[in-house]
Amino acid sequence: MPRDDFDVEKEGQVEIIGWLYQYYNEEPHDQVVNINGGPVKTDDIPAATQLFTTDWVVRYMVDNSLGKKYLEHYPDSPVKGKLKYLLPGDITPDQSDFDITRIQVMDNAMGSGHILAYAFDVLMTMYEDQGYAKREAANSIIQNNLFGLEIDRRAFQLSYFSLMMKLRRYDRQALNRSVMPNIHVSIAAPAVTEEFLHSLKASSEVIDEIQDIAAHFMDAKTLGSIIELPANYDYAGMRNALEPVATAQKISLFGNQQIAQQLLEIIATAETMTQRYDVVVTNPPYLNKMNSTLKKYVKKHYKDYSADLFSVFIWHNINMTKVNGYAGYMTPFVWMFIKSYEKLRTALLSNVKIDSLIQLEYSAFEEATVPINTFVLKNTKNDETGTYLRLSDFKGGMMIQAEKVQEAIADPGVKYLYRTNQTNFGKIPGSPIAYWASQQLIRDFETGRPLSNFVDPRQGLATADNNRFLRQWFEVAYSSIKFDARSIEESISSRKKWFPYNKGGAYRKWYGNYDYVVNWKNDGYEIKHFTFPNGKQRSVVRNPDYYFREAITWSDITSGSFAARYRLPGSIHDVTGMSIFFNRAKSNIHEILAALNSRVANEIFSMINPTMHLQIGNVTNFPVLEVGAEKDVKMKELVNSSITQSRAEWNSFETSWDFLLHPILRYIAEHTVLVICHIHRRISKIRVTAKHPFKKLATWWHKIQNVPKKCQTFGLGGH
Repeated sequence: MPRDDFDVEKEGQVEIIGWLYQYYNEEPHDQVVNINGGPVKTDDIPAATQLFTTDWVVRYMVDNSLGKKYLEHYPDSPVKGKLKYLLPGDITPDQSDFDITRIQVMDNAMGSGHILAYAFDVLMTMYEDQGYAKREAANSIIQNNLFGLEIDRRAFQLSYFSLMMKLRRYDRQALNRSVMPNIHVSIAAPAVTEEFLHSLKASSEVIDEIQDIAAHFMDAKTLGSIIELPANYDYAGMRNALEPVATAQKISLFGNQQIAQQLLEIIATAETMTQRYDVVVTNPPYLNKMNSTLKKYVKKHYKDYSADLFSVFIWHNINMTKVNGYAGYMTPFVWMFIKSYEKLRTALLSNVKIDSLIQLEYSAFEEATVPINTFVLKNTKNDETGTYLRLSDFKGGMMIQAEKVQEAIADPGVKYLYRTNQTNFGKIPGSPIAYWASQQLIRDFETGRPLSNFVDPRQGLATADNNRFLRQWFEVAYSSIKFDARSIEESISSRKKWFPYNKGGAYRKWYGNYDYVVNWKNDGYEIKHFTFPNGKQRSVVRNPDYYFREAITWSDITSGSFAARYRLPGSIHDVTGMSIFFNRAKSNIHEILAALNSRVANEIFSMINPTMHLQIGNVTNFPVLEVGAEKDVKMKELVNSSITQSRAEWNSFETSWDFLLHPILRYIAEHTVLVICHIHRRISKIRVTAKHPFKKLATWWHKIQNVPKKCQTFGLGGH
């Protein structure tokens, strides 16, 4: 690590604490968050979700929330020059009274305190701008401005240490006084016994509230700061009832002192949670493998935002801010695009302003295995323009990303900075945060009709055990495959065992990826009767009425360009072989396939969903602008030509079950073809068995009868 990271004069001390703690947690983090792991247990949540926030991202979030809040009151303040990551954009003047001691900043997933520590520095510049002495300012910041919540006690202790060291830098006597930062760690409520309640001298209303708040905090170690609390608790009344018991000199046999002390700590936490703040900034936990307690709570209280814990925080935190307050985040960027977060997007676009957003390059944040963005929301309803940076093209890690942000701040004319009105997003189906979409493209969505008007999108078969039910076509007897079934009835009457299976596959346009066959003997009897020990069916047979129909298909994973393919009748499709089917005349197939394989489609899909998994819903939202009859005829010719060429290329290699002749051999002299046919005649007499040295030739010669057919084309009589 660089030596400067340890130098307090160079603002390195706090950051090194955060990095050390993350690396301390690295092994348990990797053990908990593994690809095959189940729901994360309560004790493992800190290890699973603890990610240190990169310094420049912290600065961006705080500069564009807390910093901007100050500049709304003092637009010409020299503080602006010290906000190195303040993005270009509008600042709405605020003429209301301003008191720096009343500006409150919250981080409700504070970890080791990096965000609060930097907010301390920014607040210090503001206090100085207001004429405060540094010693007085530092004490006021700790006591009045900064607030934090955490579920991990060790991380909480590091935050406490960081903030006290910040204070100690300006006030050497700070540790000798009872100065306490307004930060709290979640603790589970103790059992409130009858004996304890009898020891309280309070009204029945206050006792009921104590019982109620204890019930809310029963699972506080799991739920943390997302606990939903009533806004009308009598906190003063509860304190007055509990403090005499907590400080009693006489030791209670029932542990009443300890219960009262824990409840006082919970009350302080709850009071912090129910306040509204000028600024809420955090790097929330990323967690979709929730345990039953967390999942049940999130489904009940945050149903529309329950796809991941970070999306719960996005909605929860903007509701913690005051009107015209700011909320800053660093999260995975999937919320901007995919269907699971559509209700979150709709709610945000309807109720708050996306003030600024930076979309990082897909793999820039090495500490997490997810693509990241960082953004600031303003709790206001208006149609002002937001500022967006798209750093997708700049590979090289977080330092490169920081450099590009600085370049955009210095020169707002860079091509990757966008200024757009968020009302445009609602004009696109699913409301993706497609800030780089041109006005012409948005108009296409308004005037065109969605692809879903022309096609039926359908998911297919999930065998639940592909190793058992799938084979590559050359692994089974060629004669046992039915290649051209047109219906379920035809597949049954054929008495064949194996049928072509559309499993997606590699990038390929127009035609191809005929690799797999599936055991669908007797109408899929074995698959349909594949069950768990309790008798429940394991496989999922979706939309069998669409099996064996012609379709347009693409692969589930679409890294890079999108590629659609025509699929001949005769296949069963699965969940990763995405398929759309046609109920109208076949002429539509050419129009739709041409549109999907165009450069425009690739741009649209990168806008609707730039993740690696392009979903059926994304494709069916594609806007279709119908062309005239003359253009349609020309389009059909071009599409047919493309399919024909792609099919010929696919069939020119031995991996195709329709392979006849290698393309090189098509251009050799006729006497050489005689040699090829002679070789065929000799090899066709060999019985290829599992032990035969020619076993490796089995794949090549599986459809060996096709070679005599090719010889016939040369007038060689089938030999």
